[in-house]
Amino acid sequence: MARLQHKHIDHPDEIRPYDGGRTEIFEMADFVIGRMIMEPGWRWEKNVRPIAGTEVCTYHHLGYVESGRLHVVMLDGTEAELGPKEMYEIPPDHLAWVVGDEPWVGIDFRGARSYARPVVASGDRILATILFTDIVDSTRTLDRVGDAAWADILGRHHEVIQFELDRYRGREIEKTGDGILALFDGPARAVECAASMTTRVRELGIEIRAGLHTGEVELVSEGVRGMAVHVAARIMSLAGPGQVVVSATTHDLLEGSGLTFEDAGQHELKGLSGLRQVYRQASPKTG
Repeated sequence: MARLQHKHIDHPDEIRPYDGGRTEIFEMADFVIGRMIMEPGWRWEKNVRPIAGTEVCTYHHLGYVESGRLHVVMLDGTEAELGPKEMYEIPPDHLAWVVGDEPWVGIDFRGARSYARPVVASGDRILATILFTDIVDSTRTLDRVGDAAWADILGRHHEVIQFELDRYRGREIEKTGDGILALFDGPARAVECAASMTTRVRELGIEIRAGLHTGEVELVSEGVRGMAVHVAARIMSLAGPGQVVVSATTHDLLEGSGLTFEDAGQHELKGLSGLRQVYRQASPKTG
């Protein structure tokens, strides 16, 4: 819930250092504001890529430049130089480097929560809650609204999804057509994130479905792999518009979380042997 709050810039809640710079984190309930300081000579591919584990920066940044100059290049070749007293928006999938002999300092309102947070090394196996989402009836919606309107809806959908992932400490692994694959280190946050996503995208006139499963995955250069990923994808296919469906494994781990679910029956998941019990998150009671 929103509340009046303030914090002094000299007292961040967390300082996240990396070679050639640091990000100071200010927690504001559901929001995180970051103060990003990059020293002369800083380059994303040299100083942050080894931490992020991705070829380019995948975060969406929105903020204000305090000082210094930063050159940004998008994958499509679009580029710009961000200087003092300028507002900026940097979409995902970009590279950047500091220009000149002055540190670049930016106040970031969008991409700071997980920026430059170390990830487990490629090839390691970790226990994670896997979230798949997908837009329901996307082709029909595209046909109804047309290409231009659909492009706008899709862009706003991606913004909502990324905002909620940042809010609940999820990590987007890849976009899957009209949805995403993301990992969480806790099942409760994963379910709460999925539920918030389904609510917020309705404001755009669309519905999404979400499926979750908890299990071991292997981190590889191109994303994640493992049986748990396939299970999560199949479980998502069982969800209807606006529904969040979880596996029995995830459901059991949520005992005591306060989240409530309904029995959604046993199902044979495509390509997997045996029947699997699944649960649907219960809609909040009104009135």
